[in-house]
Amino acid sequence: MIKQVPWGDADAVALRARQRAEIAERYGTPDSEPGAAPSAADIAVFFVAYDGDGAAVGCGGLRSLGEGVGEVKRMYVVPDRRGSGVAQGILAALEDWACGRGWTSLRLETGDAQPDAVRFYTRCGYARIPGFGAYADSPSSLCFERPLAGMPHPSA
Repeated sequence: MIKQVPWGDADAVALRARQRAEIAERYGTPDSEPGAAPSAADIAVFFVAYDGDGAAVGCGGLRSLGEGVGEVKRMYVVPDRRGSGVAQGILAALEDWACGRGWTSLRLETGDAQPDAVRFYTRCGYARIPGFGAYADSPSSLCFERPLAGMPHPSA
């Protein structure tokens, strides 16, 4: 089950903390994010995925970049649930939400130490683009975008 939750939801907070700890370990620094960290003030929507026992197993949110473009933020799935479809479900929920508001594309940034994320987003129809916003001058940032209008989800 995937549920829209407030930014401050306890499960959302816990999952984001796990995501940031994993990123810090991969990059060897607690602050590897080139742009402004997402917050309740700038995240338009946040979803949490739950397993059959009600445990929170993944999350993701969207930040509006304006002019119908959104940015995927804080996508995360607990390690033992990776490859199970949780991430694809969260991404589909984010894309559906964005389409419902007339957004035309989603962008995201991931880092060069996250080849698993690069494979996932590429498989889901996201294509490499030049760095945007705060990521434009970040050598370790890899940016992607997917137009939403008229495009079926890869899982469809």
